Amino acid sequence: MKAVRFTGVGKAAQLVELPVPQPKAGEVLIKIGGAGVCHSDLHVLHQGIGVDHPFTLGHENAGWVAALGSGVKSWKEGDAVAIYGPWGCGHCHACMQSFENYCENWKPGQSYGGGLGSDGGMAEYMLVPSERLLVSLGSLKPQDAAPLSDAALTPYHAIKRALPLLTPESTAVVLGVGGLGHMAVQLLRCLSGCRIVAGDVDDSRLEMAKKLGADLIVNTKNADEAAEKINKFIGPRKAALVLDCVGVQPTVTLGSKIVGMNSQFTIVGLGGGKLVMDGFSLPFGCMVSTPYWGSRTELLEVLALAQSGRIHAEVTHFKLEETPSVYKKLEEGKINGRAVIVPQ
Repeated sequence: MKAVRFTGVGKAAQLVELPVPQPKAGEVLIKIGGAGVCHSDLHVLHQGIGVDHPFTLGHENAGWVAALGSGVKSWKEGDAVAIYGPWGCGHCHACMQSFENYCENWKPGQSYGGGLGSDGGMAEYMLVPSERLLVSLGSLKPQDAAPLSDAALTPYHAIKRALPLLTPESTAVVLGVGGLGHMAVQLLRCLSGCRIVAGDVDDSRLEMAKKLGADLIVNTKNADEAAEKINKFIGPRKAALVLDCVGVQPTVTLGSKIVGMNSQFTIVGLGGGKLVMDGFSLPFGCMVSTPYWGSRTELLEVLALAQSGRIHAEVTHFKLEETPSVYKKLEEGKINGRAVIVPQ
């Protein structure tokens, strides 16, 4: 089978031929229908994640059950499934609550999951180590639903933590309307009654955010002007939630200028920006958090929202052979919504 591989930090993704894996006891083989292309893949390729062996990329995955290892009872061949991305130990306190994204037994240097240290879904087939890591897609199509497993799950997890603050007279600000941000705007619209501000440096993404439910769109190329415009719209209460889906220094700095008291400043982007903290650098009562991905239960909830038509991923499909060029497009900011690799 064809697969796109990480072969070392600083090296381009490589398209190679590999044997189709065979599931052992408890494992499930998935025929991949779609694998989302995420900015985190660029971090893997350029900076690494502390895993020094080669592996197949792709951590936003969906497809169909192709083969079952002995002992697997919950699935049958042909079932359409999403693959839950962060793989924990399965038995610690966090994992037992389905929060494998916060597994207490994970250690630096270990795999984070498929496509992030273990073989992922940018291939014709993917081996999943346990049936608990699969969630039914129902009528959703794998090539369209694959990004929901991260691009929607990550902001969903972050927004749920802030829901008590997101009252009808409050405002949430989404910085960065890419893969995660365009899902965040939709999730805020269907989960809360708050006003929504979307900021980005790309006007086409801002127009998409407007269509998806943003009340105000702001180009953030000039951070001072953007902060002034956002604060004028919000008023003295400022933002109850700032959701930074980029995490570069300009967005972190902008977020600190628009977040209010008794608020949440949530950074999910991995851009490397730094927030200096002291007793007066942020408004009183502002909670800063860096949530990671989401739980298996939350993935069920995200897919339910998609099944009902309340959210959807804006996707562009590409062939497996096009993946290296897609990474280049992503790095150049030429992908709106989410690129999805369709191997078959």
